[in-house]
Order: sequence, then structure tokens, then C-alpha cells
Amino acid sequence: MRRRQFLKGAVGGIGIVTATTADARAFSSQDYPFTLGVASGDPTPAGVVLWTRLAPQPLAGGGMPPLPVFVRWRVADDPAMQQIVQQGLTIAWPSLAHSVHVEVRGLQPDRWYYYQFSIGNADSPVGRTRTLPLYQAAANQFRFAFVSCQDWQSGLYSAYRNLALEDLNLVVHLGDYIYEGGPDPDGVRQHDGPEVSSLISYRNRYALYKTDLHLQAAHAAFPWLVVPDDHEVDNNYANNIPEDGSDPAAFLTRRANAYRAYYEHMPLRIGSFPVGANMRVYRGLTFANLVQFSALDTRQYRSDQPCGDDIRFPCAEAFDPSSTMTGAAQETWLLARLNQSAARWNVIAQQTMFARFDFLAGQLQLLNMDQWDGYFFARQRILNFLAQRQPANPIVITGDIHSSWVHDIKSNFLDPSSSTIGAEFVGGSITSSFPAPLIPAVNAALADNPHTHFFNGAFHGYVRCTVTPEIWQADFRAVPSVLDDQSPSFTLASFAVLNGQPGAVET
Repeated sequence: MRRRQFLKGAVGGIGIVTATTADARAFSSQDYPFTLGVASGDPTPAGVVLWTRLAPQPLAGGGMPPLPVFVRWRVADDPAMQQIVQQGLTIAWPSLAHSVHVEVRGLQPDRWYYYQFSIGNADSPVGRTRTLPLYQAAANQFRFAFVSCQDWQSGLYSAYRNLALEDLNLVVHLGDYIYEGGPDPDGVRQHDGPEVSSLISYRNRYALYKTDLHLQAAHAAFPWLVVPDDHEVDNNYANNIPEDGSDPAAFLTRRANAYRAYYEHMPLRIGSFPVGANMRVYRGLTFANLVQFSALDTRQYRSDQPCGDDIRFPCAEAFDPSSTMTGAAQETWLLARLNQSAARWNVIAQQTMFARFDFLAGQLQLLNMDQWDGYFFARQRILNFLAQRQPANPIVITGDIHSSWVHDIKSNFLDPSSSTIGAEFVGGSITSSFPAPLIPAVNAALADNPHTHFFNGAFHGYVRCTVTPEIWQADFRAVPSVLDDQSPSFTLASFAVLNGQPGAVET
């Protein structure tokens, strides 16, 4: 309530004075305001968030005058926008980069809707979204895809072109929506400037990514559930500690800029509005009695990575009982949510690989300290809970590592004979590259990781999941090349989990 009251005073109150004089000017073809497309997100059975941003000059700060502007929005039953079911006015504030977040309520459950924004004589593209079924409804099927890691410079978004053509209820984005670094002379396409840190530079970087028409099409086709990872701020940052270990106080200023720009460019509810360097993005979504999502933030609250933040020999710091990946409040929230769940499938949507993986064949061990392997007791607390309380069919979905994996989740990863209590699916990136020299080493190490059923570091794409009461089917959809934005998709591998039988099997 304090956040809502703050926003009403700091934003809504200003509107009483200034929005009445906002100039909804006519836009010519040279200054079309909807260059970044439209999006929807965080659906419920009765509503959804609708998003756009006015940016006639998207790579130059947006190009809007420093005035609040009225924006019309409409929701319809048909793509021609003739059967209007709701409509209204909202305000695009200059303080929010002229982005808008309309929280539509009063819609019917489990239905497709279409939406559009207008200003002056300019209309946005028409987007499509879908509400969730009622929470206690009996659902026979749910189809979604999860994605991550879309480095602009590493390739073209052919994966999004194919994703937009899928038959889905939802897209889950697990982070690394943008990359913060400067131009790469060897990149397929270039970033718009040096490494970002100011608010305007983060805004321009999001605008650059959102000019991609395939990404816009994927946003316009389905509602999204989004959570950030590290590159939305700084590679491998942990809480208030940047990658280079510089002054934490100065880094919090950068983090505040990054979080503000993330909110401005994502279809998020007001509850995720950042206050300074803090932003509540961990949250849940429930699809009838079938699937419950718990979407985590594993960057903002975590302890610093032990022994550095790369692949290293295990060290004592990785076994510090006080270390945390989620922070105490978020961990408590997650376990309570799982404990109370009545869903058939319980999904933990998060960023870094949850399962243990030893990257070195033989007696010596190499673990990735940025992943849950660097936070042994934090992971073990969740494993103990899953083993003891047994929420139905735990599934972890993961991004970050730019490669595709399938793991069984063991109650104790140090004991290969311990019980299997769930499955983890790690999705390949949209474009970001996995180090090619590391692929043979990972393949050689698979025999030392018997809970790992699949690895591929060569192809990019997304994971399409079809969920029924009796089976979870995960199809790893890949594109042959990220150098051709028209590349078709193909199924790289498929795995299934059967209701009541934890662990994944190849199909």
C-alpha cells in the first residue's frame, strides 16, 4: 500500500495539474509513436497488463516532448477491433519515458482478446492477449514457451519469428532481455553505444532491442511473464556488488537506473514499480488447477558469488550456511507458495542452473559458482522441502547458460543414489553464444553427472511445453542459424515427465 500511495502522490497527483493540458498532437508518418510495438503480461482470470511506449525517435531518448500525453486504449473481442469490450484513457508520463501500463480488469476468464493504443491520428499495431482460467477450474491443457538470453550482437531473432507462430497461452522470459555491454566489432549487428549505466542509456538499449520486428511479433501474439537476470543491469552482479567489485553505493545508482528502465519497457503491474534501487519482481501465476508458477529473482538479494563468479574448483565459501540465492523473504515466500499449492504441476521459473553439474571429467571437480552450485545450503533447503513436503510434480525452468539441458532433480546431488524429486529444463538462448571450446568438455563430463540426460550448446531457440494433467512434454525448438532471421525452427529434442513419476524421459 505504501508503494501505491507513493505512486499516486508522485505520479497521479501531478496528472491533476498537467494532464489536462497534454497535447495529443497529430503524428505524421515521420514521427510514428509506436515504433516499439505493444505487449501484454501478468494475466489473471479477469485481466491483464497492456504496455506500449511512445517513441518516435526510439534510439535518441524517444523523441517525445517533455509533457504528459493522453493515450487511448481499447480491448476487443476481434482482431479488427470492432467489438469493443473495454476502452479508456491513460497518461504517458515523460518521467516514465512515455511508457504506459494499463491494468485492465473485468474481462472474462480463459479468453483471447485484442488490444490497441491510439494517440492523435496514429494507431498502434493490434496485439493479442489471453486471460487465465478461474483458479479452481479444471484445465485439460496448457501450452507455453520459455525463453532467455537474446544478445543483440550475437545474432538475429529468427527464434522469435517462429515463436510468434506457435499455439501458446503464455511466454515466460527468464532474463537477459538486453545486454549491457558496448559494441562488439565481430557482432552480427551492433549495440548503440558504450556500456550502459545511465537511465537514458538503458532506455536507448531497450529501445534498440525492441525495434526488432520478430521480437515485437512475439510480444503481440501472447501475454508474457517476465523476470530479469544479470545483463539487464551488469554481468554477474550480486545484490549491490557489481562484476568488477567497485563501490557498492555507486553501483546502486546504476541498479536504480537499470530497474527503472526495465519497468518502463516490460508489461508489469504497479506492484513491480521500482523505488530507487529496489524492485519486487518475484511473483506467482496460476493456470487453473493445472500449473502454478513461482517466478524468482535470483540477483537482487543473493550473496556474493563464492571464490569468484566463474567455473572453479569447489571451495569452502560455497558451503556457507548463511549464503543465499534468493534472500530470506523470497525463500519463505517460495516455500509457502509451494506448500499451499493445489496445482498438478508446480513450476519454479528462475535464472541460473539449479542442478549440480561437474564440468570436469574424472576425479577433480569444476563447478559454476554463479549457479546454485555456489550456494549449496540455499539449494539444499529447497531440496529438503521438496522431498519432505512433496508438492505435486516440481519442475524447474531455467535460462542464463546459453545452452539446452535436462536434469533430474535429486534430493541430494552429492549422493547419486538419492531419490529423484523433480526435473529441470534449461532452455537454449535466443541468440547468446555458449563457448564452443567448452562443448567437448561438457560432453566428456556427462558420464560423471548421471542425473543429466541432455546437453546441447550449439543451437539456439526456445522450449515449448505442453502440459496436461497426466504429462509434461518439453520440446526444445531450435533454429539452424541466427545469421538468417527467416530460419525455420525444428525440434532438437523432446522430453516428458509423467504425473507422479519425477524425472525426465526422452520421447
